[in-house]
Parts: sequence; structure tokens; C-alpha cells
Amino acid sequence: MRHLETLLDHPDGCVIKPANGSQNGSIQVLLGPMRGRWRRSNGQRALLEDLKFHVNNILSGMYSRCPDNADVAMFEYRVKFDDVFDPISFGGVPDIRIIVLRGIPFIAMVRLPTAESDGKANLHKGGVGVGLDLVTGRTKFGMQKGKTTDIHPDTANPLGNVSVPHWDEMLLMAAKAYDVTGLGYLGADIVLDKGKGPMLLELNARPGLAIQVANRMGLRAVMEAALVANTDGLDAEGRVALGKKLYREIVAEVVPA
Repeated sequence: MRHLETLLDHPDGCVIKPANGSQNGSIQVLLGPMRGRWRRSNGQRALLEDLKFHVNNILSGMYSRCPDNADVAMFEYRVKFDDVFDPISFGGVPDIRIIVLRGIPFIAMVRLPTAESDGKANLHKGGVGVGLDLVTGRTKFGMQKGKTTDIHPDTANPLGNVSVPHWDEMLLMAAKAYDVTGLGYLGADIVLDKGKGPMLLELNARPGLAIQVANRMGLRAVMEAALVANTDGLDAEGRVALGKKLYREIVAEVVPA
């Protein structure tokens, strides 16, 4: 806490989050200094005392999931997101989730911030999930709070037919996450930085199933195909190609043209 001002001294801002916590307002995104204050991603200003209070809450274990409530505050690089999503996003950083089974990427979506979600790409806070074509990386359908939608609630722009840059690189990152973790089922969350390109945000051992609503298709058919597919001798690149093949063969039958 004595060095908090130094930790916050980044002209492009930073992100403050608990190491062992999740959700419930535990993450503070600061866009940069603003006349002795800091500007949050939602446009509001934060005093040093506000940030001290938040960091103290983290250290006290307010957001911790550990039995002894111990926690650590992390100060991270703030992603300067690519403007490709500007027409269908509202503040914050959109992220791409790719779900992987046996090392095979098989379904994906992009999660978009809204005014209601306070600039965070969290679906449970009112963010928008948009299904992605696994082969092309283009957006398809949208959902918010479990209901389908074809436009972003804040920009009113259509959600479909936006091409995600570096798509094959993202699929490869997700496939390699299986080799690193050994998790048979995982969700890879990737953000797109304007200067650095795709950056791995986190890996989830239990990714949620709202991705089905965003893609307007169930997971059963493509999951069953991935479970029995022969992956012997396939590296990450091979598993990406296999995932695309399964998607072409099965999703075309599941989702009407």
C-alpha cells in the first residue's frame, strides 16, 4: 500500500484485480491519470483514496475464494483493444472465448461490453455474446441475458458479419492451451490488442454454456464428433484443422442456412 501511487503510475492506465477472486466488482480498469485522479473504463473518476479502499478490500479477502480469505492485488497491463469491434461494443475490452475439447477447438464467441455491464465483457453483468463461425472467424448471432438479439443495445449496429482479425492465430493459441494444461475441456479467453495482436487473457476449466445461445446451436453434435475423432499424431495445427472440418460437416446440418 505504501507504493500504491508508484504502481498506478502508468500513462496508459492499468488493471487492478484480486489474484484469487472473481466477479462482483473486484476488477478496476483505469484508463490513465486525470488531474490527480484516475479515469475508470466507465468514464467515472477515481481518487487515490478510492483506489486505496479497493486494494485494501482485495487484501482483506473480500473477493477471495480461498478458505483463509488471503489474497493479493495484481496490477496488470491494460489492453488497448483493436478498433475492429468499435461499431458493436461500448467501452471496455471485448474478448474472444474459444472452447476446446481434447485439444480440438469446436465453438467460439466474442463477448462485448455494454453500458449495463459497466464496460466489462461479462455476460452475467449484461454483456453481449456473439457467436463466431469457427472456420472464418466472422460474427453470426447475438444474445444478452439469455435472449437472442441481432443488434448491440447501445450502438444499435448489427452484430453479424464482422471479421475477427488473426483468427487462425487465436484458434492455434486455444489448441495449444490443451498441451500446456492437459485439461480435456477448457475455455480460452483471448483479447485483441491494437499493437500486440492476440493476447491470452485466461484459461477456464469450467466455461459456461451461454455460448450455445450466442451461436444458436447446441453443443451435443459437435462435441460427440470431437470425442470420437482420431487425434493420434496431431499437433495443435492439426487439431485446429480437424476442428474446422468437424464444424463444416456438422454445423451445416445443425444450423439452417
